[in-house]
Amino acid sequence: MEFLLTPFQYEFFRNGTLAAVLVGALCGLIGVYIVLRGMSYIGHGLSHAIFGGAVIAYVMQWNFYIGAGLWGFLAALLINQTVRRTRINADAAIGVITTASFAIGVALISRYRRFTQSFDAALFGNILGVTQKDVLVIAAVTLLVFIVILFLYKQLLFTTFDSEVAQVYGISTAWVDTWFALLLAAAIIVSMQVLGVTMIAAALVIPAITARLLTDSFHRMIVISTGLGALTGLIGMYLSFYVDVSSGATIVLVQATLFGLALLWSSWRHRNGRLLHTHV
Repeated sequence: MEFLLTPFQYEFFRNGTLAAVLVGALCGLIGVYIVLRGMSYIGHGLSHAIFGGAVIAYVMQWNFYIGAGLWGFLAALLINQTVRRTRINADAAIGVITTASFAIGVALISRYRRFTQSFDAALFGNILGVTQKDVLVIAAVTLLVFIVILFLYKQLLFTTFDSEVAQVYGISTAWVDTWFALLLAAAIIVSMQVLGVTMIAAALVIPAITARLLTDSFHRMIVISTGLGALTGLIGMYLSFYVDVSSGATIVLVQATLFGLALLWSSWRHRNGRLLHTHV
């Protein structure tokens, strides 16, 4: 028991663990919609776009959340409107807009070399840098996302599974998609400190895919994915503390391990099901 409680003697670990659990749950929840919509690439793309906004915020001496937030929301809206108003496919729009934004960040880093080290943390995560203020921001965004998704639950569900039929029934899919893009951008912004740009996409996708292997029910998938995200955040923090490895990488590796176990279990279940059906 003492072994488990020892890390909590340090404030950075308490802040980091709480942030990791909240971020894990947040990414797990939003990841369900991303996976079912076939939008796995957008998490990767938006995280890179927001990196450009974070660099600009640093250069302009703005608050990180204001600068990265405005840039992230703008990128999300631009991607959404480009897909809706042109013949450009979603993957192409994401590729152009997000890589251009990331390139702006890289260009500024190469120009102002004095803060290169600071943005290693943005790329790979830095749990040591998580403050009580960061935890409060993450908690507020997590609560807001949960409330909005609860409020738009039926509209999001309908739009996710059949957007065309949803329009026939009077649902404004354009507004639903816009709200979802903004929620995703907000989640990525608050996750950057814990997971880093390079790990956010995995944290958005892996818990949801794992949950999909474990259940065919949409409601249970949300609960399992959110729970797995929170649990892997906690386990990943413990392992990163004792192994002295990046928190973001450790959390994603724990998620990947659980995905592997779920994949083996799913394969075993289907194989046994086929054998039982054959004998019957």
